[in-house]
Amino acid sequence: MNAIAPASERKVHVPLGERTYDILIGPGLIARAGAEIASRLKGRKAAVVTDEHVAPLYLDALVQSLEAAGIASATLVLPAGEKTKSFEHLMTVCDKVLEARIERNDYVIALGGGVIGDLTGFAAGIVRRGVRFVQVPTSLLSQVDSSVGGKTGINSRHGKNLIGVFHQPDLVLADTDVLNSLSAREFRAGYAEVAKYGLIDKPDFFAWLEANWQAVFAGGAARIEAIATSCQAKADVVVADERETGQRALLNLGHTFGHALEAATAYDSARLVHGEGVSIGMVLAHEFSARMNLASPDDARRVETHLKAVGLPTRMSEILGALPPAEVLMDAIAQDKKVKGGKLTFILTRGIGQSFVANDVPASEVLSFLKEKYPQ
Repeated sequence: MNAIAPASERKVHVPLGERTYDILIGPGLIARAGAEIASRLKGRKAAVVTDEHVAPLYLDALVQSLEAAGIASATLVLPAGEKTKSFEHLMTVCDKVLEARIERNDYVIALGGGVIGDLTGFAAGIVRRGVRFVQVPTSLLSQVDSSVGGKTGINSRHGKNLIGVFHQPDLVLADTDVLNSLSAREFRAGYAEVAKYGLIDKPDFFAWLEANWQAVFAGGAARIEAIATSCQAKADVVVADERETGQRALLNLGHTFGHALEAATAYDSARLVHGEGVSIGMVLAHEFSARMNLASPDDARRVETHLKAVGLPTRMSEILGALPPAEVLMDAIAQDKKVKGGKLTFILTRGIGQSFVANDVPASEVLSFLKEKYPQ
């Protein structure tokens, strides 16, 4: 029997032919997960992967929901944190999926934030050359970004997310109730990705966020609206460019600088988490665009003012501890997945909501800019 959705729930449809799926957004979805999965998919076994922070909060409720729908499950609890996105933990997940005898029509379920989603999705994409995959994202960042679009992967000593596959989920269940358990820092970090969608090509949404961000943080209808708008924005881009051969790269606004900063802090979440890196990176991208005479410095100041108002870092000087020389950040930027033929590709902007893919950006200009912006 199909689950009954509450009136406050939103659905975003991602039409990708054989890989088409829905994103459900609203309260109480973990308790209804089994019914939602069973009504859409055929398998009767699941391997649930989560981490040690999320497991005590939501694993039992998810397993009970699966059992009530006649879905048997095996569970795996991994360490929390960015360093879990490694070959070692990838093999652990693959072994668990095989041990549970998950077949292609069964499911691998990621219950957690972006780290668990990326790692678990990668395993689901390579075990048996691909098994069904369900995302149950438990952070704001993963609900609006990493759970949607099928990009999965792990980190390398050469940089972030450099090893992975495209493997679309079969269903995304974004339970907005779980966001109430996030720390203020985690919620703010996820909000950076929400703001990103406005800055890419939705200036009206960015203006709405400037006026309504406090309501988004408070929860309720404004929060669901912000998440649904973000998911729809990402879905639209993914449908147009599923494998990032062109315009999907726009979703990386702020990420080239942000990923380099994450690498520079050795992925130490005490110093910098992903959304904070993106926040600083988006300000840098707008400032660099102004330096290149592409946009007004006023736009960069407006971006910084909003991100600072919600409590996000906007300057490299706000990162705890010393950063390596600017040349080290340039090495990380040169390893970015958007580099083509050794030429730097950045997402730059001509103004709020006017981002574009800039190819062949001079490395000398980037290095000079970074040195100017480096903490003194």
